[in-house]
Amino acid sequence: MTGVTAHPGQQVFQEHRRLLFSVAYRVLGTAADAEDTVQDAWIKWSAADRTQVADPRAYLTRIVSNLALERLRSARHKRETYVGPWLPEPILTGGDASEPVTDAESVSMAMLVVLETLSPLERAVFVLKEVFDFSHAEIAEAVERSEAAVRQAAHRAREHVRARRPRFATGRARQREATERFLSAATGGDVNALMELLSPDVTLWTDGGGKVRQALRPVVGAATVAAWFAAIGTVTYQGVEPAEMHAELLDINGAPGMVFRGQGRVIATVAFDFDADGRITAIHNVANPDKLQAVARGTAYDIGTR
Repeated sequence: MTGVTAHPGQQVFQEHRRLLFSVAYRVLGTAADAEDTVQDAWIKWSAADRTQVADPRAYLTRIVSNLALERLRSARHKRETYVGPWLPEPILTGGDASEPVTDAESVSMAMLVVLETLSPLERAVFVLKEVFDFSHAEIAEAVERSEAAVRQAAHRAREHVRARRPRFATGRARQREATERFLSAATGGDVNALMELLSPDVTLWTDGGGKVRQALRPVVGAATVAAWFAAIGTVTYQGVEPAEMHAELLDINGAPGMVFRGQGRVIATVAFDFDADGRITAIHNVANPDKLQAVARGTAYDIGTR
């Protein structure tokens, strides 16, 4: 009998599940934590008196935002004591050309890295306001703060993000072409071709989490970054010989990126950020095996905001 009464609640939850993951992932920056948060939201929802819920979408978003905020606060210390740069956990995305650019941009590795510099409250408020277009009043209820506090946090977060994240509309086709050229230059060891694609002050961030050998500080400058990638075809990496290493172009966090595999496992992902001229300004390379599970599973997430 319980199964029968629980079913309507489950159906409503499933209808909003994608949205809930989209919110949680942008607030937390890791797929594993976002999935756990959505699961916790289901537990709360299934125990709630749903007859009192007029708007399930708003109610569920409120639950998931609150849970994500709590989880982010407790994850903060771990991230601060992390070995080397802490990068978000990459996810495969649909790569649907009809997806609004803002949806893809708000989940890009570069944007998630900027969001990591906000306080947990500012980050949750920014995601709900700027990405999902919730009102200050709705957000105040979700994060259990006054509307005035939410307005202030929204303003601070917006200014902070604007200062660190100039908006360049590099078209999808152009991004894909640059990524294809980068892949072929890197696997062919062509330093000059790589240099042409890179902005002079390009920065490479690598996240090995202390589990695999990676640069513990950002690698800066076109010549150094080009040399780093040109060596891919000549060096053994994590016990994988160059001949056994395969790279493919896939959609990562809303933009074309690269996934490296070898010996039946995912070795690393590479995502790019571009300037107004279509040159690569930042490269985010994740090699920590703990952060490659979502990509290894091969699930393509729908990161839409509606």
